[in-house]
Amino acid sequence: MSVVLSSLETVRVAAVDLNGQWRGKRLPAAAAAKLEAGGFRMPLSALNVDIFGADIEDSPLVFETGDQDGVGHPTGRGPLPMPWLATPSALVPVTMQRDGGAAYGGDPRYALEAVLARFAERGFSVTLGIEVEFMLVDAREVEAPRPPLLPGTARRPVGPAILSIQEIDAFDAFFTDLYRAAGEMGVGIGAAISEAGLGQFELTLAHGPALRAADDAALTRLLVHGLARRHGLAATFMAKPYAEQSGNGLHLHFSVTDETGANVFDDGGPAGSDVLRHAIAGCLAAMPASTLVFAPHANSYARFTEGAHAPTCAAWGYENRTVALRVPGGAPAARRIEHRVAGADTNPYLVAATVLGAALAGIEDGAEPPPPLDGNAYAAEGLPELAPSWKAAIDAFAGAKVLEAILPARLRENLVLTKRQELRKCASLSPEAIVAALLEAV
Repeated sequence: MSVVLSSLETVRVAAVDLNGQWRGKRLPAAAAAKLEAGGFRMPLSALNVDIFGADIEDSPLVFETGDQDGVGHPTGRGPLPMPWLATPSALVPVTMQRDGGAAYGGDPRYALEAVLARFAERGFSVTLGIEVEFMLVDAREVEAPRPPLLPGTARRPVGPAILSIQEIDAFDAFFTDLYRAAGEMGVGIGAAISEAGLGQFELTLAHGPALRAADDAALTRLLVHGLARRHGLAATFMAKPYAEQSGNGLHLHFSVTDETGANVFDDGGPAGSDVLRHAIAGCLAAMPASTLVFAPHANSYARFTEGAHAPTCAAWGYENRTVALRVPGGAPAARRIEHRVAGADTNPYLVAATVLGAALAGIEDGAEPPPPLDGNAYAAEGLPELAPSWKAAIDAFAGAKVLEAILPARLRENLVLTKRQELRKCASLSPEAIVAALLEAV
């Protein structure tokens, strides 16, 4: 859904950086017309800053190349209203290109577009659904997260409230505004549920074409943060705000259809097709080296705890929520894969590009996975493990041959530089200080 520029006072023109943050400019509404005349100029390095918002010191995008501009071109999803602002405003999402029109390989949205183009070359299209968790926290607490006061009371959430209607209805004003605003922005939100963590909720976003679904996930984070502030709250998608509570995850459900619209994962039976198995094998093969994409921050690794509904090994199974790749039950025509590894603090474009690129590699190679796992994956032995630490994940990602055919070289190099700089900065911080630093950022 878009708005008429003449009804606005300001416009934001922005792209999503490697950390999933929106970077761009505020413009008077009248100045936004220049987008139609050739795009919006912004340094390419803006998509490659660290989570604290600083330039990457040794990035070739900065001094080595004179910090060159790129050109942002609208994605077609805007102008979108920004209902959390008091001033009538709109967001114009853009993707970055180099001067001359060449795609910029460091743009995470482009990485997903490139993977989807490879599916299209085979006559395939991808349907994607995303579930994302977040926590509402007390906006007045800046050094450590604390559950918010339940509206109209002096009480705070004190324990798990899984699927509690009372818990979600306590924040009815916030969720009513969230659904209304999402509708205005053209973002589909299905179910909202109360989850196991303190002040934790999960949103099920509408499934549909993969690029639009990833756009919706990026916009949802912006929307949730903005509306929480408007309601005197704060929101965080941090992977593990509370050490002893459940973390925030982001789950991808995807299926693939051919030119006739048939689901290529469906063979009419409960096990699914050969193509389903090949896709699973591809995802498993790339998973350990891709840990950095699924867990990009220092705090992300606190979420990978046995028995905490976050997978720690590369395994798959049918109707098994302890594994990394779950094949849900239901009608064979709806056969799909659920990828359960990523935290909510991730970049949805990078997660989708990595997962779908790995699945396509498995399909192209005719790869076969190990047998599906029954029972508790945390108790299983001999499974390939995810990277055990942030540093190990950075090193594994940097040297991963399996990712060379999935993500652009420029993006891979930029992500490694970014994460190594963040690792150096966080080395002098306590776990509590890291949580405080990330609380607003993600």
